Amino acid sequence: MKTIGIIALLGAAQAHYTFPGLVYNSATEADWSYVRKTTNFNSHGPVTDVQDSQIRCYELEAGSNGAKTMAVKAGDSVGFRVDGGIQHPGPLAFYMAKAPDGQTAETFTGEGNVWFKIYQDGPTFGDEITWPSSGLKEVSVEIPSCLAEGYYLLRVEHIALHSAGSEGGAQFYQGCAQLHVSGGGSKTFSGVSLPGAYKATDPGILFQLYWPVPTSYTNPGPDVVQC
Repeated sequence: MKTIGIIALLGAAQAHYTFPGLVYNSATEADWSYVRKTTNFNSHGPVTDVQDSQIRCYELEAGSNGAKTMAVKAGDSVGFRVDGGIQHPGPLAFYMAKAPDGQTAETFTGEGNVWFKIYQDGPTFGDEITWPSSGLKEVSVEIPSCLAEGYYLLRVEHIALHSAGSEGGAQFYQGCAQLHVSGGGSKTFSGVSLPGAYKATDPGILFQLYWPVPTSYTNPGPDVVQC
């Protein structure tokens, strides 16, 4: 079993990915047209330091990087194209952050206790641990139907756990799309800061994936909000 784990780790070593294309109304938009261009746009490499500001939106340059804002409806499904496909085992999550009054999605930095989680998945346990996001080339989430109208950043995050058995080994892949949400309710949510929400020793970040085979998993970060 230890040998299998080592082989799996080596085979996945170069399987990196990005989330460059927004998907809405069955259309996949051009890369980086509604998603802030990420530092790893070429390398596809991860962030490994949870205290690095790149953990937020992985921006190549601070700000929108020329991305536009997509108008969406609360309750609709919004997604991202995964360039390279999700090739590592680990959890998928989506966060949102509402721009304050006087700002737009394009001017909003995402700083402060503004990020609330709207989705997370978890593994299935058995002879081995499996993840629902494995191999996906597109990921999506439903925008909460109760959400107050306004400008938002939508952040996708996948944490790769194949090297997470030692501190600093977990790999973070993320990106932020710019949205204007309408047609919902009046609900707003308190949030966490990124960086700040995670510690390198959190049990869902420092995690032995292969052996002994895990029987439980705790997603890092806040709970998923409810309308």
